Amino acid sequence: MPRVKKSPDVRTNELIECAQRLFFEQGYENTTVNDVIREANVSKGAFYHYFVSKEALLEAVASRMAHQSLKELQALFEDPTLDAVGQLNALFAGSRRLKVEMAPQLKNTFNALFKPENIVLYHRIDAAVSAVTLPYLTGLLERGHKEGSLDAPDPEATALMLLNLRLGVAKTMHRALQQTEAGDLDGAARILDGWMRTYGLAVERLLKIPEGAIEITEPGFARAFLEATV
Repeated sequence: MPRVKKSPDVRTNELIECAQRLFFEQGYENTTVNDVIREANVSKGAFYHYFVSKEALLEAVASRMAHQSLKELQALFEDPTLDAVGQLNALFAGSRRLKVEMAPQLKNTFNALFKPENIVLYHRIDAAVSAVTLPYLTGLLERGHKEGSLDAPDPEATALMLLNLRLGVAKTMHRALQQTEAGDLDGAARILDGWMRTYGLAVERLLKIPEGAIEITEPGFARAFLEATV
């Protein structure tokens, strides 16, 4: 197939899209630069013009996914009508809505990311998500500490702790999805619902706010999310 000359931005995005698709389908460790070159229909020279290595391409994939995940919720960080706790609840509500709306895609993403051969991809994406989210979350916690709605004397350290806590959400969701696939929707919903309630309690205790002030989940969310993947 003849190669078509394209602008640098278009070509870069195509390479990232091809790489993301191949990483998910084949696993990061099992995908070679030649696989990406063949899929994107570019020369080896063209590939290395845009990315110096497969690792550099991985960073680009991770950064792209991180910015996509933040885009839908970014406006909530900047809502001037809400105090810090209100913004946190708006973020959690928005996240729940997106999880239900994108449940089939999330299922595919989790299935890909939790493959043993994708451990590097998983950690790079998590690091990229944390990097783009940290400034927004730090700012939110700093405002909340100043207004007295929560306790975060070191906002950045507290934000990092909250981001680390959220890692368990993805792992528990993946386990619940596997249990749902095995035919135990009720048990999977109980596991996910219980874990998210415990996560909410941990957030409240870390920020020293009253129990029940943070709405990590809501009645029926776990089942609605899992049913949307079937």
